[in-house]
Amino acid sequence: MIISQKTIEKLRLLINEETEKRSGPKLVTFFNNYGFTDSYGAGFPSRWMYTESKLKQLNGKPELDKCIKDLFAPINFISRFSELDKLISDFNQYLSFDGWQIVRQGQNITFQKAKGVDIDNEKSKEVQTNEAEFLKAEFNDISISSLPVDSCLIPYLETRIEEIRQCLSVKASLSAIFLIGSTLEGILLGVASKHPAIYNKANSVPIDKKTGKPRNFSEWTLNNFIDVSYEVGFLKEDVKKFSHALRDFRNYIHPYQQMSIGFQPDEHTARICFQVLKAALYQIEQKSKS
Repeated sequence: MIISQKTIEKLRLLINEETEKRSGPKLVTFFNNYGFTDSYGAGFPSRWMYTESKLKQLNGKPELDKCIKDLFAPINFISRFSELDKLISDFNQYLSFDGWQIVRQGQNITFQKAKGVDIDNEKSKEVQTNEAEFLKAEFNDISISSLPVDSCLIPYLETRIEEIRQCLSVKASLSAIFLIGSTLEGILLGVASKHPAIYNKANSVPIDKKTGKPRNFSEWTLNNFIDVSYEVGFLKEDVKKFSHALRDFRNYIHPYQQMSIGFQPDEHTARICFQVLKAALYQIEQKSKS
């Protein structure tokens, strides 16, 4: 099986974070099952760089198929099969563009040819229209101080919002996106910390494989916070829908990752990201008042 760069990126996330948070030594053990003889020690690269490098070396080889099957092996998801099926469904959205789909039949994971990706022109137009409407939406009178987060965090958030505006004004899109992503993650962490019982009972909560319990908030990704915040009502569908512009942007802080992907964000991307942040602030504030 040969997969695209986008599919490799998604698979990297699944291996490193989404199926299990794997440390450097665990990643070495994982990939050594597929013909590598690596060891963990001084000079080990970042986890995302190591995993992506290994996946590129496996791409097109039978070992890649085995790697994917092992990753989604049902025995690793006992009592969490609904979570497994969701992970497979999410990955299939990428894999279908490579002509393949993963199918789980009980305890067996198999591959089958995808029937094709149905991208309707009218739907594409609808997405573009919705995006334009989302960008035009006004979110006035948002008070950072009224957010349900620790009060000592407020002045730092206000400073960040002002710095984001300055970055956008000089078209420093990459800097703006990094600030936006980390600020949104910090806000959602603050909200979750104020409502731990609500967040930890959500169906989409990330589970620690060893304990079978929700992961500590410090181990959640931005996507985790967005998905759970949507489920418990602090965010609405539009923010969840357009949050893709913020996904995984933290990795691009590393120049080598940016170079390998060819990531060059423009002003439009930065504006979408900022609109996501503003909409999130507005929706969190409105929810906290209800």
